Amino acid sequence: MVLGDIADGMTRGVENLGDRISGALFEPVIRLGVTGLSRAGKTVFITSLVANLLDRGRMPQLIAASSGTIRAAYLQPQPDDTVARFDYETHLSTLSGANPKWPQSTRTVSELRLSLKVQPTGILGALSGPRKIHIDIVDYPGEWLLDLSLLDKSFAEWSEQTLTRLADQPQAAAFLAQLQALDPTQPHAEETAQEIAAAYTGALAAARDQGMALATPGRFLLPGDLAGSPVLTFAPLPGHAKYPRGSLGREMQRRYEAYKAKVVKPFFRDHFSRIDRQVVLVDVLGAIHRGPRALEETRLAMADILSAFRPGRNAFLRSIFLGRRVEKILFAATKADHLHHSQHPQLTAIVEALLKEAKARADYAGANTAAMSIAALRATTEERIDHKGQTLDVVRGTLADTEKEAALYPGELPLDPGHILAPARQGDTAWLDADYQIMRFAPARMTLKPGDGPPHIRLDKAAEFLLGDRLV
Repeated sequence: MVLGDIADGMTRGVENLGDRISGALFEPVIRLGVTGLSRAGKTVFITSLVANLLDRGRMPQLIAASSGTIRAAYLQPQPDDTVARFDYETHLSTLSGANPKWPQSTRTVSELRLSLKVQPTGILGALSGPRKIHIDIVDYPGEWLLDLSLLDKSFAEWSEQTLTRLADQPQAAAFLAQLQALDPTQPHAEETAQEIAAAYTGALAAARDQGMALATPGRFLLPGDLAGSPVLTFAPLPGHAKYPRGSLGREMQRRYEAYKAKVVKPFFRDHFSRIDRQVVLVDVLGAIHRGPRALEETRLAMADILSAFRPGRNAFLRSIFLGRRVEKILFAATKADHLHHSQHPQLTAIVEALLKEAKARADYAGANTAAMSIAALRATTEERIDHKGQTLDVVRGTLADTEKEAALYPGELPLDPGHILAPARQGDTAWLDADYQIMRFAPARMTLKPGDGPPHIRLDKAAEFLLGDRLV
């Protein structure tokens, strides 16, 4: 078994080495990771980014597009045969049809390869002619990144932390009561294990809907092809008892360790550790709307996610022999189209403050980081209206639930991010001096001119930061 693991590791190392040498010397490959917690807009971001790289009429801030350096763009089969293809065509059709709707959210790892034919600038570029650059976009749930923190935690440590946090969640009361009546030292019965695991999963889902972001294990809410398997059939247990052999507690403990070994570690090895550039999408407005506790949950969850990165610069030999490190990380507050552009600076300042500690660690390690507010697909238009003698900057769009048109004034975000982050850190249950509203808008109907991708806000600026230096 050990020799088999060693041989498998050596084979994988040789394959990765070959891929890196080929990419460095012949056709460069950029692996762009896209992640974020539920409802952050990962699927829409990837769909709109690809559409706007294929038809670049709305990408003036991507210098390689506006200058004509990109001569052509086209989709190709992705290189990883065992990874699901990101269903770009279906998602684009859903967004751009006669009755546009938001696509289904990310449920598992998927990948898409977009190849660009680029004419390098300068004398050497004129002599060498166009070259190919491949962009492998990897989509994965941010909830799965939270699981990386489990690698350093025992079952007892994870149980204690999880139950402490659930104690403050009214939605978890039924699960906690069921757990209180459970004797972990009783002989293991699969029916009991399934019942308690299902109750725990239900408590996680309910708490997440109310803003709880630190939900682990992440696969409980997004199981993919592991749904119903024993590796997802366990739950946190109270106390630090040494459970007897054959007991329910011992089996829960074993399955927790199996989850780390057979789910978390392979994900890190096969997908996450190979990322070059990373987008971290954050639904800041949604968290603010749900209240201070939800915003603090988002801050803690993003800190956990970003602690998993190994940021730094990709020296040529290091990228071949020592493995990749994330060179650039973009922190993007999504759904900027839910605000008038006059409030976008405040939104950007809040996401910068929200991720300040994690961003500082990445900057210190040598990664290039940036924060901005974006809308990968613009669903609203801007207006100014008079309301009770006051002029308000509003956005107008079609509501997703009722299909009726409505104007939204969500409230004025503070100029100082501390005015909104301080109550969150202090554990306040509601905003004292403001009420931040949000509506769920449906995608707007699109009529695109030839050569234009879907409308957006700053997607071209995001692409320039993430990819621009490799397209010249």
